[in-house]
Amino acid sequence: MTRLPSIHLLVVAVLAAFAALAFFTPVQVAETLFTLDRKLSGLERKELVLPGGERIVYLEGGKGEPLLLLHGFRGNKDHFTRTARSLTGHYRVIVPDLLGFGESGHPPGADYTPAAHARRMHAFLRQLGVDAAHLGGSSMGGQIALHYAALYPEQTRSLWLLAPNGVPGAEPGEVARSVAAGGRNVLMAKNEEEFAELFEVVMADPPFMPGFVRNVIAQESLRYQALHERIFVDVNRSPAPGAVKAPALIVWGAQDRVLHVSGAAALARSMPQAKVIVMPGVGHLPMLERDRQVAEDYLAFRKALGW
Repeated sequence: MTRLPSIHLLVVAVLAAFAALAFFTPVQVAETLFTLDRKLSGLERKELVLPGGERIVYLEGGKGEPLLLLHGFRGNKDHFTRTARSLTGHYRVIVPDLLGFGESGHPPGADYTPAAHARRMHAFLRQLGVDAAHLGGSSMGGQIALHYAALYPEQTRSLWLLAPNGVPGAEPGEVARSVAAGGRNVLMAKNEEEFAELFEVVMADPPFMPGFVRNVIAQESLRYQALHERIFVDVNRSPAPGAVKAPALIVWGAQDRVLHVSGAAALARSMPQAKVIVMPGVGHLPMLERDRQVAEDYLAFRKALGW
């Protein structure tokens, strides 16, 4: 009986020490948590420089057919870390920070259109010795994956599209309607408080995240505010990609406030080999809100393809 208070005091002391570290060195503590999460998912941080001089930082792990996963606007490679935990046992998972985001380079004069990102990712895969790959992407990342498939159809095995941006025929989402009515664009959050609001808008059921971790992520993105404003314009004024014939799994959250769920059916109409999953109670980022479920659905999709 006398040991219980001692154990309780030890737990309190450990939590107090962690809180103190998070208060005084939030960046270092957050990076430690990210590194631990990656290790648990079988991912290792790597980097390379493309022939054009662009520095790309990425996560890689697992064995099997290559699966390239692309994050969305103002996201980073760790948006797929938890989902990758269920995938690295089956595939060679590759998750880069797209140019202009995360730890990759942020050249102010680069071309950040989806087609340019797709060509850059093609060069990236070639440098890794990958010829053909399966591609997945969230929001802007899904838009880039579609452009990749249109540009390199013979090198695109399949697509995993999580609420991709830029779908012709989709109804405008809540964010777009608000901006059209003169409201603030919440996607262009300019301080930590607005980033907290952004997290509430993009996810209907967000996973737990300590406030200091969210603030570290916000500060990283805010350093490139002007560049991100330009990228946002480039991405949303981009023409739709050409025809895409690759088999695809289209996943959309029923409560997506950023891109209207009607985009799922609109996209499927143009893709003869598409399967659609609409997830109830989920917002714009299914891989963060339901990391295990989206991975299980993807594994079933690939199994049905025989890959």
